Amino acid sequence: MSTFDLSRLRAVVFDTDGVVTDTARVHAAAWKHVFDAFLRGRGAAPFNIRADYLAYVDGRPRLDGVRTFLASRGVSLPEGGPRDEPGAPTVHGLGLAKDALFQEQIDKHGVAAFPSTVALLHELRRRGARTAVVSASRHCRAVVASAGLLHLFDAVVDGNDAAGLGLPGKPDPALFLEAARRLQVSAAEVAVVEDALPGVEAGRRGGFGLIVAVDRSGSQEAAMRAAGADAVVADLADASVTGRVPVGRR
Repeated sequence: MSTFDLSRLRAVVFDTDGVVTDTARVHAAAWKHVFDAFLRGRGAAPFNIRADYLAYVDGRPRLDGVRTFLASRGVSLPEGGPRDEPGAPTVHGLGLAKDALFQEQIDKHGVAAFPSTVALLHELRRRGARTAVVSASRHCRAVVASAGLLHLFDAVVDGNDAAGLGLPGKPDPALFLEAARRLQVSAAEVAVVEDALPGVEAGRRGGFGLIVAVDRSGSQEAAMRAAGADAVVADLADASVTGRVPVGRR
């Protein structure tokens, strides 16, 4: 069982999609719709909603995901710009199409949180640990708010912060390090919880005190450990918290 030992950790930083909220599948479905429409008639294999999402898109900033996936199919596109029409044959155009589709699905169906993650957040905070949530997505704050969880985080670092501060995306640890800075703790005192290989690698590169990987598919444990995970769980219900007396108890 993976343990958050609060005798040596002061804070926990969570990735958003697939760790806190059940939105990774919404992202994956939106990417498939956009990429398959673009690739149709080009003689390239369609987007695999599991393998390609995990390998090329998950955990990366949106435009990096476009570039990385298309490179896997031997396709390169002009960059374009943020004023491109959604769906235009540019990196920005495909990214904007995916963004619009994701937002449409969230507006229509709302956001669900993983109950085990919510329970863990309550337990960590009951014991005095600080918490933050991180995402490369500009939708992070809205998604977490829609799930009714903003009050469980002391800090939010998202794609808007990354753009404003010039922070590179994962596997660079910049987003996690910014979260630690806002929590006023050192990286060595922070646990990172991730479900994407670039995020696990970012935790390792940032020198964080504990890296817990969530492998909901059951297919990535070896790769996650190779990327730097200290522990791999199928769900955060498999994690425990020790090492600090809960607030109000002696």
